[in-house]
Amino acid sequence: MNAAQCKMARAALGLGVRDLANQAAVSTQTVTRFERGEALKAATVERLQAALETAGIEFIPENGGGAGVRFSKPSAPE
Repeated sequence: MNAAQCKMARAALGLGVRDLANQAAVSTQTVTRFERGEALKAATVERLQAALETAGIEFIPENGGGAGVRFSKPSAPE
């Protein structure tokens, strides 16, 4: 996940910086720093990504068309 993907995911979910920070158990400054492009520890980025994925976001890798995000497909009932 990169900074732009984080911003796009938050916007898609209607989450503010504080909301994501709470869900990922990090500070609001951490989210802001990441979205400005500052480097964070890999574990911190993983926490942010996991929180967004839990909220329903799927990250699309850069595959010639640029990295992106989309809503994840709901899992089929068992």
